[in-house]
Amino acid sequence: MKKEQFIKNGKVLIPNQNERSNLDIRETESAIKFIKDFFQDNFAIEMNLRRVSAPLCVLAESGINDYLSGTEIPANFPIKAMDNKKAEIVQSLAKWKRKALADYGFISGEGLYTDMNAIRPDEAVLDNLHSIYVDQWDWERIIAENERNLNVLKYIVRKIYSVIKKTEQAVCKKYAQIPPDFLPQDIYFIHTEELRKMYPDLTSKEREDAICKEKGAVFLIGIGAELEDGKKHDERASDYDDWTTENSDGYKGLNGDILVWYPTLHSSLEISSMGIRVNKDALMKQVKITNEEYKLEQSFHKGILNNSLPQSVGGGIGQSRLCMFFLRKAHIGEVQAGIWSDEMIKTCRENNINLL
Repeated sequence: MKKEQFIKNGKVLIPNQNERSNLDIRETESAIKFIKDFFQDNFAIEMNLRRVSAPLCVLAESGINDYLSGTEIPANFPIKAMDNKKAEIVQSLAKWKRKALADYGFISGEGLYTDMNAIRPDEAVLDNLHSIYVDQWDWERIIAENERNLNVLKYIVRKIYSVIKKTEQAVCKKYAQIPPDFLPQDIYFIHTEELRKMYPDLTSKEREDAICKEKGAVFLIGIGAELEDGKKHDERASDYDDWTTENSDGYKGLNGDILVWYPTLHSSLEISSMGIRVNKDALMKQVKITNEEYKLEQSFHKGILNNSLPQSVGGGIGQSRLCMFFLRKAHIGEVQAGIWSDEMIKTCRENNINLL
C-alpha cells in the first residue's frame, strides 16, 4: 500500500521500499546510460531510423515549435544579434522533424530520431511523473499517402513496443536487484470512445488506470477529438497529429499514446505520444475546429498545404519515463536532474528517494 504526501504544487506518492529498486545514486547513473544506449540502438535498427542533431530553440515566427495541447506557452527570449527577434525553447520537435525529413532527403520507410531536451514552463503540476524538463527520443518516419491508416499505425506501435519489451528484459538480466519484468508479451489496442463506453463514470485518467491495470500495456487511439458525450479524452494540438480522420474501426483518429501499468506507483504511465501526422485535409479541418486558421499563414503549415513536406508518422518516447519504469523508481527526479520545490526535496529525502 502506497502512502501519499501533499505539497504545494502536487501530490508525492511514497511507495513501500519493496516496491522499488535499491540501486544507489551511482549505480542508478550507470543504469541510466545502459538503458538509453540499449534502447536507442535497438530502436534505430527496428524502425530504420538515423540519428540527427536537433535544435534547443527555434524562431517564434516560424510556427515550428510544438504548443502541445495548443495552450502551453514556451519559454522565450530575444536574440540581440538578430534585431531582438524572439526565439523559443522547444517544447517538443513534432513539427521540426517533419521538415527535417525533407531537408535530409529521406525516402518512404526511412526516418530519423534525435535526443530532444525541452523546457515546459506551463507544466501545471510537478510530482512523481511530471517535471518542467523533458527529455525524449523524438522520431519521425516517412510513409506513403496510402499508409495513412489504422493498420500502419498499429504496425508501428508494435515495433516500438517490441523494443520496449526487449529493453526491459535486458535491464532485468543485468540488474538482478530489480524486480523481474512484468510487461505483457503484446500491447492492447483500444479507442478512446470504446474506453469511455467501458468506464462512463470515470475520468480520463481513471479510465487509463483501469485499462492499464487490466491489460498491462495499452495503445490508446484517437486523442484530441470530441467523444460522443461531447468531451475530449485529452487535448492534442491541431497541427501535427491527425485526430479527425475516420479510421477502419469506425472511430476518428490516427494517433494515440503508449501506456503501461506501473505497480511501483499503482498507476498508468504514459511512455509515448505519437501518431500519423496531418495532411492538408486534416490540417484544415483541425485548425477550423480549434479556431486557429491563422496558423495556415506560417511557413511550416504552408509546407503541408502545398505538399512540400512528406507524409509521416512520428512521436516522442520519454527517456526519463522509460528509465524510471525499468529501474522501478518512485520519482522522475531519481533519473533526471530537474527543478523541485524545497518541500518536495525534503519529503523525498525523508523517504529515501534520492533526487538527482
